[in-house]
Formats: sequence, C-alpha cells, structure tokens
Amino acid sequence: MLRVGVCQLNLTVGDLDGNVERMLAALAEVSGRGGDVAVFPELAVCGYPPEDLLAKPRFAQDCQAALEKLAAAGDRCAAVVGLPSADADGTLYNAAAVCANGAVVGTARKAHLPNYGVFDEKRHFTAGAPEALFEIAGTAVGISICEDIWIDGGAVERLAAGGAELIVNLNASPYCVGKLDERLAVLRRRIDRIRRPVVYVNLVGGQDELVFDGRSLVLDAEGAVLAQAAAFAEEVLLVDVALEAAGPVPAAAPLARLWVNDPAAAGPQALPPPALPAPLHPLDEVYEALVAATRDYVTKNGFSDVCLGLSGGVDSSLVAVIAADALGPGRVHGVMMPSRFSSEHSLADAEALSENLGIEARRIGIEPAHRAFEEMLAPAFAGLPPGLAEENVQSRVRAVVLMALANKFDWLLLATGNKSEAAVGYSTLYGDSAGAFAPIADVWKTQVYALARRRNEAAGRPLIPQRVLEKAPSAELRPDQRDSDSLPPYETLDQIARALVEGDKTVAELIAAEADPDLVRRLGRLLDAAEYKRRQGPPRARVTSKAFGRDRRIPITNRYRGEARD
Repeated sequence: MLRVGVCQLNLTVGDLDGNVERMLAALAEVSGRGGDVAVFPELAVCGYPPEDLLAKPRFAQDCQAALEKLAAAGDRCAAVVGLPSADADGTLYNAAAVCANGAVVGTARKAHLPNYGVFDEKRHFTAGAPEALFEIAGTAVGISICEDIWIDGGAVERLAAGGAELIVNLNASPYCVGKLDERLAVLRRRIDRIRRPVVYVNLVGGQDELVFDGRSLVLDAEGAVLAQAAAFAEEVLLVDVALEAAGPVPAAAPLARLWVNDPAAAGPQALPPPALPAPLHPLDEVYEALVAATRDYVTKNGFSDVCLGLSGGVDSSLVAVIAADALGPGRVHGVMMPSRFSSEHSLADAEALSENLGIEARRIGIEPAHRAFEEMLAPAFAGLPPGLAEENVQSRVRAVVLMALANKFDWLLLATGNKSEAAVGYSTLYGDSAGAFAPIADVWKTQVYALARRRNEAAGRPLIPQRVLEKAPSAELRPDQRDSDSLPPYETLDQIARALVEGDKTVAELIAAEADPDLVRRLGRLLDAAEYKRRQGPPRARVTSKAFGRDRRIPITNRYRGEARD
C-alpha cells in the first residue's frame, strides 16, 4: 500500500513564490497525515500555461530556485512537482521533479508534447523519454505528464513494461463540456493495457481563457475509481493505493530505479476510501466553470470589483448572476444606460435583477451624448439614409460610459456577448463587445437561456426575472427592433453555427444533411466576415471543445472559400 496525497491546487502563472507556498502547505498536510508522497499538477511551480514566459532567459532558472526552496523544506514524504527544467545547454523540458528529505532526487520528462487546440508545447519544449522509476516507500513509481497517458504504446506503457507498480500522471487539463468522461475513457484504456493503478492529479482554477476543473482521479488496476477530487475547487485528498499484482505487463528492459524514501517505520492506520462526489448536472458543470473562470480572472489580475451594462436582456442578466456568485454581490456594479429606444420593461427588468441579486445598479442616460454625436456627424451623413452607423453610436457611447466608470473606480469591465453573436458578428465593435473579460462568449445563446433557467431553479426563485426569459431578444437600437429582424431563430442559428465551428462541418455537408441551403450559406459568410471582430474581443472563458481564439485560428485577411461555400 502507498499513501498518496493528491494535491489539487489553484496556482497562478508566474507567481513562483506564491505557488511554492501553496505547495508547501499541502505537502505539510500530506506529511502530517502519514503520506508517502504528495503529487502536484503539471508545471505547478510556474503555473500553466506559461506561454512565452518560457522564452525569458531566467525563467527556467528561477523555477529551479523555487523548486529547491520547496525541496529544502521537505521531510521523508516525497513530493512530485511539475516545472520547466533546462539542461546545461538550455534545452527545455516539461518535467516533474521528485523531492524528499530536503533534496531533489531526480526528474522525469514529458515524452509526448501536445500541439493542437489550446496547446502549443512544441513551441518551447523538447520531448523527453522514460529513463527511470522512482522507488517511493518501497514502490516502483512511474512518473508521466498529461499527454503521456493519452498515447497508445507511449511513455506510460514503457514505464509499466520497465517495472512500474504505480503510474503517477501530472496534469493541467483544461475543462470543456464532456471532458471528465473523456479522461475516464482514456485512463481506463491505458489501465486495460498496463494493469497498474493510476494517480491522475489535475490543476484547478482559471487562467486567462482556460479554466481547469480539477476532478483529480485515483483508479485501481481494474479501472475502478477509488477517489475523485472536487470539481472547480482546491482539495488535498489522501488515498491508500493497493499495489497487489494485477497481471503481467509485456516484458521490456527494466528501467533504472532512483531511491526516494523508505516506508514509514510504523505504517499508519489504513484510511477509509474517500466518498466519491455526486455527478454534476451538465448545466451546473458549465455554470461552475464560468463562475470559477470569472473569479480567478478578476482576482488574479488584482481587481476586487467588476462593472457591466445591464440592458434587461438575458445575456447581461446571466453575466450579472455569474459575477455575483463569483465575487459576492457587493463587488458587482450594474449600469443601466437608457436611450430613446430603451423600453420601460427592459429598465424595470434590469432594476428587478439588481434588487434580486443585491448588486449596485446606477442609471446613466446616454441621450445627451447620443444627440451630441448625431449633431457632430450630421454634416458628414447629410443626404444619406440612416442605418447601422447611427444605431451603433448608441452602443459605443455606452462603452465610453462603462470604461469611464471602470477607470475611475478601478473596476474590471465584463463584456456580456455570447458565442452565437460572436459567430455571426452580431455585435458592435468598440461598443457592446468592449470589456476586459467575457464570461459567456463561449456559450451559445440557447444555452444562455438554459443556464439562466437552471440558476433560477437552484435559487428557488426568479433571480433573473421571468419576463427576461420570455421576451424576444432585442438590442433596442431602433424602434421595435428584434434580433429576429437580422438573424434566424437562435435554435436554428446555434445548430448550424455549432456544426460549422465545433463540428468543422462544411456548408456543403450541412446542405447535404437537408439544412436550408440559403441560410447555411448566409451564416457561413457571416462567420467568415466576423473574424476581425472576434480577433479584437476580450478573452473569454472556454467551456466548449472549440472556442474562438486559441482553439480556432483563422486569418482575418482570407479569400479562401473552397468547398466550405459550395
């Protein structure tokens, strides 16, 4: 039996001292409870993803110094710690250091570097290879990092074939819908081939666009879940892992072994199996991801309060609720900015929302500024029919008001746009798209409604007024305007846009599947044309398998249409 401390921590990129302090506290807890080894997430010393911080000349050196500080404070309990590690010639590896008894014993290097989606590790790292096992409390432990366990016939299978009795896997695996099931399937596939227990330790918390859900796992040699850490929360979980032989592994040359520590002189009393958390409802899972991403983006960037425009619509209402849940209602400041086209019911709904949440709501009418712009632009626009240019002035005036408040009071401005609008460019550049963070910009409009209803159900009362969920969506930039004047119903739009963006379907494929040809072609054109807007938008909380931005990198200047527009 090996007592493993699963140290699921919320770490911050670049905060080397702060990250080490958090790890030392967790290590002390594991050691104090009789742990043989504490396992931390991938690149825990520097946080994930460090991106081009890795190119800074002293970065790896400073990470090594931080590691040595952690190691020096350690005792018999081993620590497996992720960090960037450089050779003497400067070759950089994504590594895991093993420390015990006040020293660094050795390192393992990540063998398989992901270079897809949000990952571009080959930009800085060189691939390593399994070189040794670590003898921890009499157990031969094979240490792997994230992608290593996803590869059939890869590093993890080599570790098992080389004599590993237990596989430890350090992770910084970002959340998206369905990710937990995908991880479990991968781990069970690997266990089916190696017949060894696996300790899978994940990062938790938000880092710019990415949010890490934690949900670290310990599986036995049959693939059964022995332990699972909390979702979207820090946790130090101690698990006694049984190491009875579970069948042969294909033979290979044995790997060298590095001694780390001896078994405890008197083994501690066996721990009861930890209770497994209840599965999250799919909508609750997404909502918790949005709350965690918003909280960490705001607080890790040194802000305490946020502001946002409250229109009385469902998007701004949901963002206000997310912000209040993330930060507390006293740190959320809503701003109603009516124009001559704003409806009384929208203002009433925004006020009711603010009262329900207990957030501040101030009213600043934009009519004086709107009229001033109309007068300023009248000579230039003389003789031309009014249109989008005039409508969008209102949205840009509102952005000026919000940014002025944010600057004056040191608030962070939240943008309230959703993924459906981003897909087709249904927003005003430098207007309603303005902000420092966009909590729901990776959430389709139909899911915005579903999340809002679910949050009301959880509250047992309509935090978001029922009328907000029932009325037709409108930007209210002209009389009697409705989103449906410019767009198909969101149920239809989302189905087509999701297939184009997340499913990588072509227009031709959708038409062949009996979608409306004219509508599909139109949405395809809008998707292409809006790339310049998306490129200038604020960072968004990524919750789908393919978000705009890091996941989907399309040129702005781009004339290719090909079969996608057939």
